[in-house]
Amino acid sequence: MNASGPGYPLASLYVGDLHPDVTEAMLYEKFSPAGPIMSIRVCRDVATRRSLGYAYINFQQPVDAERALDTMNFEVIKGRPIRIMWSQRDPGLRKSGVGNVFIKNLDDSIDNKALYDTFSTFGNILSCKVVCDENGSRGYGFVHFETHEAATRAIETMNGMLLNDRKVFVGHFKSRKEREAEVGARAIEFTNVYIKNFGDDMDDDRLREIFSKFGKTLSVKVMTDSTGRSKGFGFVNFEKHEEAQKAVADMNGKELNGRLLYVGRAQKRLERQSELKRKFEQMKQERVSRYQGVNLYVKNLDDGIDDERLRKEFSPYGTITSAKVMTEGGRSKGFGFVCFSSPEEATKAVTEMNGRIVSTKPLYVALAQRKEERKAILTNQYMQRLATMRALPGPLLGSFQTPPGYFLPPMPQPQSRAAFYGPSPVVPVRPATRWSAQPSRPPCESAWLSPGLQLGSASDCCSSLFFLQMGEPAVHVQGQEPLTASLLAAAPPQEQKQMIGERLYPLIHVMHPSLAGKITGMLLEIDNSELLLLLESPDSLRSKIEEAVTVLQAHQSTETPHKGSAGTFLQ
Repeated sequence: MNASGPGYPLASLYVGDLHPDVTEAMLYEKFSPAGPIMSIRVCRDVATRRSLGYAYINFQQPVDAERALDTMNFEVIKGRPIRIMWSQRDPGLRKSGVGNVFIKNLDDSIDNKALYDTFSTFGNILSCKVVCDENGSRGYGFVHFETHEAATRAIETMNGMLLNDRKVFVGHFKSRKEREAEVGARAIEFTNVYIKNFGDDMDDDRLREIFSKFGKTLSVKVMTDSTGRSKGFGFVNFEKHEEAQKAVADMNGKELNGRLLYVGRAQKRLERQSELKRKFEQMKQERVSRYQGVNLYVKNLDDGIDDERLRKEFSPYGTITSAKVMTEGGRSKGFGFVCFSSPEEATKAVTEMNGRIVSTKPLYVALAQRKEERKAILTNQYMQRLATMRALPGPLLGSFQTPPGYFLPPMPQPQSRAAFYGPSPVVPVRPATRWSAQPSRPPCESAWLSPGLQLGSASDCCSSLFFLQMGEPAVHVQGQEPLTASLLAAAPPQEQKQMIGERLYPLIHVMHPSLAGKITGMLLEIDNSELLLLLESPDSLRSKIEEAVTVLQAHQSTETPHKGSAGTFLQ
């Protein structure tokens, strides 16, 4: 195989179809026997850092890369056969379609390797793939040859041949634009007409009689079931396009025996599916665009607030197109949505209503987001902060560095126990935090917990130094008054996050002691008004904490621990 052909670097390979858990270390172990490797990179999503399923491997010598391609293609890593090809960094060559062959009607047993072995006799293959879904092969695939001549030889030899007792079609690959252009040309010059909704009393002769007035018919067929009865649809093929077009114009929507007929251009199944898919995607985009910036998410609603009350509370800020309180079993779930007619009105409503007390509770109001968007934003914020922290000088908390402005409460510990943030002494990031100057407290003997929260032991209680008072959702750290919106507003902006952090940390520590510092820092990215609501709602706080844990676990799965490091990311 020629490693210096047009379009690819001398010694760079693309490795695709990777299992999500495959790492650079695994690939190095697999490919290093072929020769010295300069670099390996598994490509990952920018926000979630999850593998995209492919990687690039750069060898020092082209001959080693060629050896790996020839001997390791389609070998299995973590239960999946990998697909190797020369790295095509030139997008012009990839997109030109030169040498690209399309094969369809493949037997389910034909996989990437079988397809490669079958077509490799016609020339050098740059890439080869059978298209699959969760159920296996979809019956078609692609082979990209290095030259147009090799592709032509493959088409001339293999088109119409039997592969595992199935006759395959092999032809030059056509781009979507080319296929759509062909479909458009057929649509313009169609002669075959599809008719439906004419009932079960129709037959070929009667259908021919109805449509023959528009011109000469080459074929007429009413589709029937196993008993010979009409299925209610059929086809009429005219000799000329003008005749078919006139039949569609005159008969579509016309009443026949009390039924409204549908008459239109006959389409293949895949063509209909593609057209419906395009229409669905268009409708989806239009719906997203229509509600972008005007749909508000409202939570912490009092149980007595219904749709009408929700609309009334928000109506002073503009024209409301819809207002809905989400319910389950006839009872409010505590949140809902309000949609305005313009982004300006929605923005004004957020500014005025966020934090306002309605009935007995302060509302949280924000622009509505899909769950995927919220998770992506949280993940992106966390990754950005992590990158910043890694760049900062100073001590580490485990392998997690305290972000500037976010300070974790030092937990008084018995001398025999290590601090929560790591096994070794840690120099404070900033001297004298708000609570570090407080005098030591006497040991506590008990704590009251709200339903769903538990302390592991008396020593946990002493180290946490907090009480959750029965019947009161606010958190009380000893020596502190309950945190309210007015108390928070009276504090300097630079101390507000610190005050909230003092209340959040003990609650998080109860659920996830080893991750409490990390999760506290993540949650403090959230708007202060929502944080106050989280402190008043154990269920909402628990949900947000678990969401943060999911993000941390996802990041951990992409991190490879190194010997001698300060510790793995999650302790």
